[in-house]
Amino acid sequence: MKEACPLQKIYQDAAGALDGLLFDGMTIMAGGFGLCGIPENLILTVRESGVKDLTVISNNAGVDGFGLGLLLETRQVKKMVSSYVGENKEFERQYLSGELELEFNPQGTLAERCRAGGAGIPGFYTKTGVGTVIADGKEHRVFDGETYILETGLIADLAIVKAWKGDEQGNLVFRKTARNFNPMMATAGKTTVAEVEELVPLGALDPDCIHTPGIFVQRMIKGEHEKRIEQRTIRQRETA
Repeated sequence: MKEACPLQKIYQDAAGALDGLLFDGMTIMAGGFGLCGIPENLILTVRESGVKDLTVISNNAGVDGFGLGLLLETRQVKKMVSSYVGENKEFERQYLSGELELEFNPQGTLAERCRAGGAGIPGFYTKTGVGTVIADGKEHRVFDGETYILETGLIADLAIVKAWKGDEQGNLVFRKTARNFNPMMATAGKTTVAEVEELVPLGALDPDCIHTPGIFVQRMIKGEHEKRIEQRTIRQRETA
């Protein structure tokens, strides 16, 4: 589906929303935390497009058979820039066999790199990672007697995010854990496409509760979401 006018942001489906945006070798930021708040419809469309040699910036790599794990199964990802990748056996296999590049980041550092990119900050200094392999090859600098390393801001060709609610101008509200990574990634994409659980009329969102202003969002869809649980842990109910 093509846009009806330059100000129209709502698309009927993920394929229409990503039309003309995907190309081989691009960098994609994918929001979410674990399987919470991931843009699963947009990820599926990226897979179906066949685009390859992707660099994907995401806190984690999904799980086998779901989320970003789908792109790993089809070998569409060349490099991951991530923090936690422990739930994906295919990721592990590809990385250990040398098929997949990995740029590991401490979780807070990755979040700040995305925020910095969106804010136009090319780099920042942090103590996190000093004295570890994370610091290898990075500039070190001393402030007030403490050593810091230089980390660079991140910008992507495309940011795909998932929100709880959004209005027709692209203003977004994220729910609870989904606020991890989604808001800052929405600011750091050259183009940002959002999928929302609920599409509301303009004016329905309290301005004080909007997490991502619509100026950062170019395209939107209303999606259906599975909301899987990564690891379900239960115990027997105690009896009297």
